Amino acid sequence: MGLSLGGVRVLDLSRVLAGPFCAALLGDMGADVIKVEDTASGDEARTWPPFKDGESAAYLACNRNKRGMTLDLKALAGRDVLKRLVRQADVLVENFRTGTMEGFGLGYEALSSLNPRLIYCSISAFGRSGPLRERAGYEAHHQSRSPTRRSRPRWTSRSATCRGAACRTRPATSSIRPPRTAGSRR
Repeated sequence: MGLSLGGVRVLDLSRVLAGPFCAALLGDMGADVIKVEDTASGDEARTWPPFKDGESAAYLACNRNKRGMTLDLKALAGRDVLKRLVRQADVLVENFRTGTMEGFGLGYEALSSLNPRLIYCSISAFGRSGPLRERAGYEAHHQSRSPTRRSRPRWTSRSATCRGAACRTRPATSSIRPPRTAGSRR
């Protein structure tokens, strides 16, 4: 019996933690995941200790069940290769700073015109709209500003935007209250 996502192709352009872990879970369920890294530096998680035989354990854990390749998305040739891959993909996962993919000509509108059934998952620590959208950040930044880390949140965001026929966008919310402290009233 095949796995539930057998036959699904995922392009993973993300790096560090949230995106790679998301794509690894899709790979665990049988998806064919292609990890696309920058030609210059690759995924920053490759530099995280501990190391075993020169490879980062964190990187390997979040990038299991994937094939890998490098592309220079700043170069026209690299963008053309990605567009060819998108035509045969079902899902694309990315976590670039807001506007980066659009700057490359690889935003949702451009890629969905090549493949209308593409599910485009865009992950951001600060959302794709709102006052902090221009900030770079990863999962740890998002956690540090979440309602579970403070008594009163100062803002809300859309932590992930998934576009396509199978997705809906929902604001990030939390029903978890901070722990009570001695003398506090509710």
